[in-house]
Amino acid sequence: MPKEDPSKLVLVEKRGTTTIVTINRPHKRNCVNGPAATALYQAFLDFDADPKAAVAILTGAGGNFCAGADLASIQNQDEANPMSAEWPDTLPGPIGPMGPTRMTLSKPVIAAISGFAVAGGLELALWCDIRIVDSTATLGVFCRLRGVPLIDGGTVRLPQVVGRGVAMDLMLTGRPVKAQEALKVQLATCYPPSYETVSETPALEQALALAASLANHPQTCMRNDRLSSHFASPIREAMLKEFEMGLNTLNSGEFIEAIRKFFDRKDSSSAKL
Repeated sequence: MPKEDPSKLVLVEKRGTTTIVTINRPHKRNCVNGPAATALYQAFLDFDADPKAAVAILTGAGGNFCAGADLASIQNQDEANPMSAEWPDTLPGPIGPMGPTRMTLSKPVIAAISGFAVAGGLELALWCDIRIVDSTATLGVFCRLRGVPLIDGGTVRLPQVVGRGVAMDLMLTGRPVKAQEALKVQLATCYPPSYETVSETPALEQALALAASLANHPQTCMRNDRLSSHFASPIREAMLKEFEMGLNTLNSGEFIEAIRKFFDRKDSSSAKL
């Protein structure tokens, strides 16, 4: 496969006061490797510093949000995701394995989820303030099936969003969560707001309408209330403990055989086509 252009791994589009950040690796279901994580982090640094930008939307190209970290890059030093335990107190925060997941921004971010938002992709969605889904969405902790740990906020943020009981179900089983169930357990919503009926309108279109609504609010009040909520639930210490335990899992080597079987099965399926 030809080497990817780093400048095209993440696309940034500005529509008025809305900044759309798109993970652009559709051939990988928008899995994030190290260069993509760096590009995502920089995109949100730029968004937060832009005085004309009020709301950001995080989405994925080609019909999927993000299928997690790129497993093929785990043992490639040039493409591996950032894996540092350093986390200074200064805002907006350092880069995480998936990019912006350790950042605390001053403005809201909406996840527009079509297709898969699983494993590290679910962690990216949980980092966002609001998750919008359409009828194509599937969420879940699929990395459970590969022996790869949640290492970028998943074990911390998921219980905060859906409660401990539902979070344990999803984290331990690794089962898929379709859009209708995601609404029911309030893992995600639609816009106009609904926790009951899945919208057929593409998630990005819904998110753009929501972003326009948020941009019309008095901004100082909205942003301060949002930040107060973030600071009322500090997650830095918990995420550092998650990272420590995740590294222990990776260092065990348990995941290597599971990933090998996964890729062998994919290669076998491709050969039959």
